[in-house]
Amino acid sequence: MRMINFAKRNFKELIRDPLSLVFEIALPLFLLFIFQQFDIPAENYRLENFTPSIILFGFSFITLFSATLISKDRTSSFLIRLGTSPMKSSDYILGYIISLLPIVLIQNILFFLTAIIMGLEFSISIIPTILVSMIISIFFISLGILIGSLVSEKGTGGLGSIIVQLVCFTSGMYFPKEVMGGVFEVICKALPFEACLNIIQGTLHNDFSNLTIIHIIVFLIYFIAVLLLSIIVFKKRMISDNKN
Repeated sequence: MRMINFAKRNFKELIRDPLSLVFEIALPLFLLFIFQQFDIPAENYRLENFTPSIILFGFSFITLFSATLISKDRTSSFLIRLGTSPMKSSDYILGYIISLLPIVLIQNILFFLTAIIMGLEFSISIIPTILVSMIISIFFISLGILIGSLVSEKGTGGLGSIIVQLVCFTSGMYFPKEVMGGVFEVICKALPFEACLNIIQGTLHNDFSNLTIIHIIVFLIYFIAVLLLSIIVFKKRMISDNKN
């Protein structure tokens, strides 16, 4: 019950800044719209492929969102007061994750509605794609919690921007990794963003031919590692901040 109440409080904090919420949803929607106005002869930019890319792009802003929320809570007396409660670190992390999931759901629904209006063929596979993408969003939320636990509110903007760029250029959103080849291709394989995109696209298309066992292993390693690290680092930072 404490965790649910904590999640409700976090959600209220998020909607107190409607401008950031609008930006977080409107920018990916704008990119989805504007890129479809150009006749780009590449598979990446076909509506059925670019819509999953935009979903992933939106998740990078969710990372920035959660990082900012955590860093703000750290600089206020809120976490100091929570330090006296019987809640566990995992309860705090789950509270932050649950508060952001409704925003992820609304975001994904708006993305698909816009894509359908623009010509994407409606398919029942859209429903499992939304569900799968929400699971993937937990990784991005956890990453934001980890960043917010490590750096100050000023630092979250810089690291958040790096995550946005990594998603754009290493996931295959704009161009396949084979175009660059070499070291860049190795980096793309080592990071989880290409795997995330392939999972979302595969679910939407009912075609997992581009999804390899390596993709799944890489994603699971990052997912578990970042989630556990966010819990551990959050707890340590909470203790140290309370001492200060």
